[in-house]
Amino acid sequence: MTRPHKPTARPAHVTSPRSGTVPSPSASPARSRSLHALAAAAAVALLGTGVLTGCTTAQEAEANANASLSTTTCPVTTNSDVTGTVRIGYQAVPNANLLVKNQRWLENCFPHATISWLKFDSGADVVQAFGSGSVDLATLGSSPATKALSAPLDIAIQVVWIDDIIGKAESLVVRESGVTSIQQLRGKTIATPFGSTSHYSLLQALSAAGLSSTDVKLVNLAPDKMMAAWQGNQMDAAWVWDPVLSQLTTTGHIITGSDATAASGHPTFDLEGATTSFIQSNASFMETWTSVEDYAVGQLAAHPDTAAQSIAVELGSTTDSVTTQLKGYVYPTAKQQVSLVKKLPSQLLATAQFLKTQQGVDAVGSLNAYTAGVYTTAITKVAS
Repeated sequence: MTRPHKPTARPAHVTSPRSGTVPSPSASPARSRSLHALAAAAAVALLGTGVLTGCTTAQEAEANANASLSTTTCPVTTNSDVTGTVRIGYQAVPNANLLVKNQRWLENCFPHATISWLKFDSGADVVQAFGSGSVDLATLGSSPATKALSAPLDIAIQVVWIDDIIGKAESLVVRESGVTSIQQLRGKTIATPFGSTSHYSLLQALSAAGLSSTDVKLVNLAPDKMMAAWQGNQMDAAWVWDPVLSQLTTTGHIITGSDATAASGHPTFDLEGATTSFIQSNASFMETWTSVEDYAVGQLAAHPDTAAQSIAVELGSTTDSVTTQLKGYVYPTAKQQVSLVKKLPSQLLATAQFLKTQQGVDAVGSLNAYTAGVYTTAITKVAS
């Protein structure tokens, strides 16, 4: 399938005896991110994972994690068919994907392939990478995924996995101690990464509070730029995720979060997307990859302490900090996702309709278009 934009560089290719050829990676930097009552039901079932107490440095976490989890074997059936290079984009989001990366499970499960990990800072960056053909599979939020699938971009990608349902992990932190409601932010400056799930949740929260984006000054700011702007008194509030969220709360306080917008019927997600051409040519890879992700989700529930240690290494954080962050998300298994992905197209459609009112997309696609934007084959196979 022809990519929307021709990439500037064409490195290696992924080849499989059973699945053909797929373009592989260049180096590109790169984060960002909708379900309903069923998401809430999943949350109830999944939020009860254990936690690890105490503070552990990133170095200690790496040693402990490597001692507790095998980094030398594939936890599912090894796939020797895939060769070449697979470009996988990831973001600093505490989920099973970072556990997979840290434990090198993909490298062990695909012994004849090269796994190239590319870090992205936002979902907007991931969408750009998909558009330029510089990544095969990557993490992005439900909002940027919807934008990618809608006009004017209409990028040929599909959602292949739900990393998590976002809760308190994304929240609105304000500077002034006397501000306790969104209504009190009228006329104030609020920062958020535009096109992200935080941006989507912020707009929903403003609307629910009887405010519009014109009643406040919205600033498009990447998470890594927020602390400097906060310290320079250039903003009054920010809707963002960790680790920046925790940094801002040292001098500010949270008044609402994505858990509240989800409860009002506007949930957001971290998703994994892949180019349609990659999926079509590498069904074998997709099934094994999905099995590994599902295994990692199981480890988050069964061994939250060691999982947190591994994720802390990837985030350059501490295990107690990661443990706190993990409680802000819900991590569905493949079996739980079978029902979730059936409802996902309608949620993407609802997200697109909202984004259209905010000039975030030029046009809303049909339900069939968003249904085509969700790949369920591998999830169904792994869940069976």
